[in-house]
Amino acid sequence: MLCLRFLSNKSHHRDIINMTTNIGVLASGRGSNLQAILDAVEAGEIPDAEIAVVVSDKENAFSLQRARKKKIDAVHINPVDYESRQEYDQAVVDLLKGKKVELVCMAGYMRIISPIFVKAFPNRVMNIHPALLPSFPGLNAQKQALEYAVKVTGCTVHFADEQVDHGPIIIQTAVPVLEDDDVDSLSRRILKQEHRIYPEAIKLFCEGRLEVDGRRVNVIK
Repeated sequence: MLCLRFLSNKSHHRDIINMTTNIGVLASGRGSNLQAILDAVEAGEIPDAEIAVVVSDKENAFSLQRARKKKIDAVHINPVDYESRQEYDQAVVDLLKGKKVELVCMAGYMRIISPIFVKAFPNRVMNIHPALLPSFPGLNAQKQALEYAVKVTGCTVHFADEQVDHGPIIIQTAVPVLEDDDVDSLSRRILKQEHRIYPEAIKLFCEGRLEVDGRRVNVIK
């Protein structure tokens, strides 16, 4: 079985030279997970990391305002300017590579990435999903959980692959579903955990402590 130790070859060189991991964030909305990442980087909780660029498919996304407030490059790439999803993704990939991005973090990015994107950043695209994958993939995961009447749901950080909400799982955490929960209350409690585990997954990446073995992601001690 193919076993890969990550990432950006930093794990092989960290003892030789101090390297900074350039992170690119993709966001479509208000960017609360982006803010959690920004705060963790600023506080030194994610070592040797820098947000190089924030990209959005929405011109008025508040995530872009969050980036500009921190003097980070904030770029809107409009999907209507491209004839296909593949062409759009290639434009985003070109921008990220131009910024020397090593890790791509999707934070409320509401587009399905194409194989072009996955091949450009193999096992270097992270996503966070508000459910315990493989349960409730896709949109409205909290609503799905309530309708299924599960007792426990949660959130998942995983590496993205060519299927939606499918790639190797890095971190998961459980959130109980309360008797009086509605979509809003459950979403708020899940989001609180998202803000905790996403920076933790990024930290492990930046420390070169993630090893992908098929579908399994091992954390190197």
